[in-house]
Amino acid sequence: MALMKWEPSEGLTALRREMHRLFERFFEDGPMHLWERPGEPAVEVSDTPEAVVVKTQVPGVPKDKLQLTITEDTLTLKGEMQEEEKKEGKNYYRREFHYGAFSRTIPLPANIQAEKATAELKDGLLEVTLPKSKEAKVTQIPIKAS
Repeated sequence: MALMKWEPSEGLTALRREMHRLFERFFEDGPMHLWERPGEPAVEVSDTPEAVVVKTQVPGVPKDKLQLTITEDTLTLKGEMQEEEKKEGKNYYRREFHYGAFSRTIPLPANIQAEKATAELKDGLLEVTLPKSKEAKVTQIPIKAS
């Protein structure tokens, strides 16, 4: 049986490091980032008069590993990030990449025409354009002075 050196403060050091990282993210990115789940892609949803545009960061994920599903009021993105082949003799000092399957459901702010939706993947950024239905389009009514 091999003897191992016992470090009584090792667990506290790891806890301190994680707490430091938590507070760092809170003050840099804001409190909403605390509830993000690791491995989920970052999402940006914008609403224009004609369409809802969803941008998602999926670096390193080929288009054949991505799947989009549209329902009445949600867009679901599923995909898989595969790990590179493990090479013998490679020692990691830090590993922050997330590998494996992911799924993200995004609520849509307006009714859309799913059959006219388009998606484009370029340089790790997936952009989905969802044209609004006629009921959802904003119509401005001019006001006449009397």
